[in-house]
Parts: sequence; structure tokens; C-alpha cells
Amino acid sequence: MADVREQQAVNGKFGTFGGVFTPCTLTILGVIMFLRFGYVVGQAGVWATLGIVAASIVITLLTSLSLSAIATNTKVKGGGAYYLISRSLGVEFGGAIGIVFFLAQAISVALYVFGFSEALADLIPAGKASLTQIASFVNLAVFICVFIGAGWTIKVQYLILGILASSLLSFYVGAFEAFDGRTLAANMAPQYGGNENLFTMFALFFPAVTGIMAGANMSGDLRDPAKSIPRGTLAAVGVTGLIYLSEAVFLGCARPRDVLVENTMVLGDIARWPVLVTAGIFAATLSSALGSMMGAPRILQAFARDNVFRKLGFFGAGSGVSGEPRRAIVLTFLISQTCILTADLNTIAPLITMAFLITYGLLNLATFYESATKNPSYRPRFRLCHWSTSLAGAAGCLAVMFLIDWIWASVAIVVVAALHWYLGRKEMVSRWGDLQRGILYERIRKNLFRLEEETQHPKNWRPTILALSGAGWTRPHLAVYGHWFTTSHGILSLGQVIQGDVEDRVEHQIGQEGVLRAFIRQQDLQAFPAVVVAPYLSDGIESLVQCHGLGSLRPNTVLLGWPGDPARAESFAATLRTVVQLRRSIVAVRFAEEPADPWEAPPGTLDVWWRDLENGELMLLLAHLLTKNDEWRQRPIRLLRVIENAAGREEVLRHLTELIDSSRIRATPEVVIDSDVYRAIQTNSQNAAIVFMGFNAPAEGEEKSFFDRMERLADNLPRVVFVDSVGGMSLES
Repeated sequence: MADVREQQAVNGKFGTFGGVFTPCTLTILGVIMFLRFGYVVGQAGVWATLGIVAASIVITLLTSLSLSAIATNTKVKGGGAYYLISRSLGVEFGGAIGIVFFLAQAISVALYVFGFSEALADLIPAGKASLTQIASFVNLAVFICVFIGAGWTIKVQYLILGILASSLLSFYVGAFEAFDGRTLAANMAPQYGGNENLFTMFALFFPAVTGIMAGANMSGDLRDPAKSIPRGTLAAVGVTGLIYLSEAVFLGCARPRDVLVENTMVLGDIARWPVLVTAGIFAATLSSALGSMMGAPRILQAFARDNVFRKLGFFGAGSGVSGEPRRAIVLTFLISQTCILTADLNTIAPLITMAFLITYGLLNLATFYESATKNPSYRPRFRLCHWSTSLAGAAGCLAVMFLIDWIWASVAIVVVAALHWYLGRKEMVSRWGDLQRGILYERIRKNLFRLEEETQHPKNWRPTILALSGAGWTRPHLAVYGHWFTTSHGILSLGQVIQGDVEDRVEHQIGQEGVLRAFIRQQDLQAFPAVVVAPYLSDGIESLVQCHGLGSLRPNTVLLGWPGDPARAESFAATLRTVVQLRRSIVAVRFAEEPADPWEAPPGTLDVWWRDLENGELMLLLAHLLTKNDEWRQRPIRLLRVIENAAGREEVLRHLTELIDSSRIRATPEVVIDSDVYRAIQTNSQNAAIVFMGFNAPAEGEEKSFFDRMERLADNLPRVVFVDSVGGMSLES
């Protein structure tokens, strides 16, 4: 056995017992067990204490199940909780937890060193050394042990585990000898004194069991993390749980309530050999300090290697064959030493507990989402974890946080939320798969089915536009206008048709889809690419219009460019007829010349020439949607109509005013009196930023006359949007 352990130390790889069970057990059986557990039993009574211990075990057991599930679902590398959470909940949560958990582990070194030093100070003659001096010396010794290497530290922990077991044996022997049934009966019920109650006792005890991550933090040094983490962690929870439950009973039967409450060293008083309990106190605090000094640097090393914060990359380096994080160890030592010089136990304990709990809560949440989203990649070999247990674990951690101290709980949540927001603002891109996509997929999947079941109502109409923009770079103004029409209101797809045979052009199709994605990213559009291969342009457009989209999210509007060449009038008109037959509205953009900057909104008004309700509603809505963009926000909308006789002006003006009022769109009604509609439009809209006019797709054989008529309407106007609506929306809704 010694040879095996030596070989493990040389290789930097440890098994279940040395790498997980031992660190977890030593961290859980700590200062609270030796110095505060008697106080809990004296105040809460045996029954309530058993309930407190059982509730704590349930929460840590649920978290251990979640930890085991995630650890057996992925190849676990260094970083422990940070690695597991970042690979599940994403870089933002992982980064936030990485910082918080590293600092908590580093500061907890000072916490355990303080506990060790307070016990040691009682054995040193007064005036020989201050608590700060003792703590600094102990901290330095812990640092040297860990700096030498994890193998040496594991060997030290074996010795500490033996001392701890001896101290517990001494206690159980002494408690058995002092067993008194009447004392046990008197201690069964709560006898709270001062301001104590069940919740304060729960808050005092729970930090004792927040050590289940001690083994996972060593994940990079484990021979087989997927096996060692579940086995070692669950075994530690089970063993330590039995110890706490039995210890509560033995304390209650061995000493009366007043002794339990007033004597912090009651375990030593009960023990058959008190010196072993004193040694156990030293062993428990020292082992916890060693565990934290080992775990914190490995979290920072994994965090730095992920390059979440470039400035921390220095700490990602490893030393020696096993890659010891010595640079991170030095930083951990400096942080713990700073806390020793500037703080005390009461100051740093609440923050550490909250950091552990929020980490455990997020770990449970990650497992819950992995299971609830039914991600096919979630196939853990550990089968004893269900989404309900993970959700219960997350809820339990949150409840305990607020139960212990609602102020510190709020601070911890705000800190993690702020870090998450900051990393989100930096738009960090992870190089690993995480749950974000799975959560979005599952949410969208369910919502799509719900949307499909809902009856379409004009009130819920939104622009879902397929813009036939080609490769994007050739006609960028179509993509930009499609973006303006749909930003924050609808969905835009950029469509391109590649002419040819599918077998010959499939590689080109894949490449062009990449080009469209690059165009979308560069222009900062909210859009999806859609590229098809077809023998003819008309066939490709027909395929896109028919097949693009999913369920209720199929395009309801097709955006295309107006042909400048009369020779294309026939084919263009055929496309219009096809789109209308497929029950899609048409928005055709005619520019006198390609704009130098497609994002530049020209000065002037947005003129909507009203002829009838059929196309007018969609035209007015599109003009309104344009003004929702920053580039168009200050442009006024005019609703215009041409009449031949001035006698009907007031009635038409009243009608336009009523349309504007019922539509709740800011616009100015204007009535133009002119017998020549072409002249009226040209005269009144010559300085407009953009002009909206309605049309109807021509019947077969009328293509040329249709094209000539529309060209005459647009004539010298620089920017015209022709609209043919198939309905589906209402301005009054």
C-alpha cells in the first residue's frame, strides 16, 4: 500500500481514499465538531440537533448527487467546482464562481489557521507570542507543505486522519463510560437561552458540513475523477453524517445542559484520553487549512488556463511533472496572510460560508438544467441523481443561505450577479459546450409548439421577413432595411439562391452560408442566413418562400429589390405572382442609386401614399417600424391621399385622421388635390426620405404595363418601397 501511494504521489495522481475521501472527511470534521457541537446540543436538545444534522446531511447529500452526476458526464480536469460549473452553465457563471470560490478557499485558509492558532495559544505561556504571530507561523508552515507538492500534503493528511480517528475513539469510549439515561432524557427537548433558537443553531452548525468540494477541488490530481469523486464524496458524507448523529446522542447522555453550553472543550472533558481530543482539534484545523491551501490554487490555475481574464494567465502555469500550481499557491498564501494580519474569525466566516453555499447551489442548478433540458449529451454514468433532487438541492442551498444570514446571502448573490453581468458584457466566448444552448433550445422547442397551437390573431402579427439580399455584400441596403423593419419586433432571414445543380454546388452553398454569417456579424444584424441551390432563380425563390422557417415562424413577408432593367419585368412579375399565391406579403425596394452607406438614413419625411386599406395598413406599420430605429427616430411620418375634387377634402382628411388615431401611430394626415396622381406624388414627395406606395401583383400578360405604371409612379423619387399585402394584420388591433 505504501508503494502504491508513493507511486501516486510521484505521478501526481491519487485514488478515491487519498484524493477525495480524506480531504472531504477532514474538512467536514472540523472546528465546529470539537468546539461548538456541544453548545448546539445543549441549546437545541438531542431531538432538534438530530433534525438539524439530518437536514444538513440531506442538503449536502443532494449536492453530492449532483456533483457525482456532472463528474461522471464529462472528462473532469483541474479546477473542481469551477470546471464543472463553467462547462455546464457557461463561461459567465463559471467565471463568476471561479473568482468567488477561489477567494473563499484562499480566505478559508486564514479561517482554519486562526482556529488552530487559538487552540495552540492556550498552551503557550502568556506574553510569549501573539495570536497573529502564531497564525502567521502556522500559515507559513502550511504554505511550505503545499508548495513542496500535493503528494507530500496527502501523506500529512493520512497522519492527521489517524489522529482525528483516535480523538473520536477517545470521545466515544469516554461517552460510553459516562452514559446516563436520566441525563439523556433531560437533554432531549430544546432549552434555548439568550437569543438562541432553532434557526440560530442551524446557522451555527451548517458550516461544519460545507466541505464536500474538498475532493473535487483536487480533480486535476485524481487518477480517475469520474470514479473517485462520486465514491469518495458520498462515502465522506455518509461517514461524517453518522459521526455527527451519534455524537449528538452521546453528548446528550454524558453531560447536563449547562455543561454542554458553557464548556467549549466538553468533548475533551468527556473523552477517555483528553489529550487525544486536543490533538484532534489541532489535526482538524490543520487538515482543513492544508485542504484549502491545496484546493484554491488549483481552482485559480484552471480558471487562468481558460483565459477568462487575460491578466490572470500568469497563474495558469504548472511546475514539475505533475504541473503543481506553485504560482497560484504563492498568491493563495499572500491572500491568507493578508487576512490574518487584517481580519479575524468572526469577520471572514460568514462570507466563506456564503461563497460555498452559492457554489453548491449553482452546481445543483447546473445538474437540474442538464437533466430538465433533456440534452442528449447528458448521459452520466452515475444514475442516482434526478432533476428533482438537483432542484431540491439548489432550493435547500438558497434557503440555508438566507437562514444563516440574509445580509451576507444578499451580498453573495449580488456579487455573483455582478460578475456574471460583467463577463456577459465582455461577450466572452467559451471554447467548450455549455448548457446555454441546451436551455435555449428546450425553451424554444416548447414555445414553438405553444405558438403552433395558438390561433393567429391580427393583434399578434409581427414582421417575419425573408430578404432576398443575395450574398449580402452585393445588395447590403436590402439586408439593412430588413433589419430596420424587424429589429426588436420580428425575425429577419437573408436569402440567397445559387443557380446550378445541387450535387455540383453543395460546397459552394455551404461556403456562401458562411459568407452570409460573416456579413451578418460584421454589419451587426439580427438575422439568419438561408441559402439554397436551384436550377433556376425562380425555382430557388419559390423553394425559399415555401420551405424556409419553422411552424408559425415561417416568413410572412418577402423583401426584394426592384429590377432596374425593363427586360426583367416579366420574370419579376412571375415571382411576385408566386409569392402572393403562397400568401406572403411583398415589400419591393426601389432605389434610384445604391446608397454609399446603407446605414445612413436620409433626411426628410416618411411618406405613405394611402389608396386603400388592403395595402395601406402594412405600409403605415412599416413606416412606424422604421422610426423605432435610432437612425430614423426623428423622421416624421406623413399619411397622404390624392383626390381630384376639393369638395371632398374635409371628409378624406377626417378619414385619414381617424385612421391615424385608431392605429395609434404618430403621423400627419395630408390631402393632395390633383387630377394627375403621378404628378401629385412626384411633386409632394420629391424631398421625402422614403416613399411607401401600394401595388397588386399583375396578372399574366400584364407585366409590361404594370412595370411601366410603377416606374412612372416612382420616376425621379430616390427611394421608394412598394408594398403588396396579403393581410393578416390590422392597425386597429
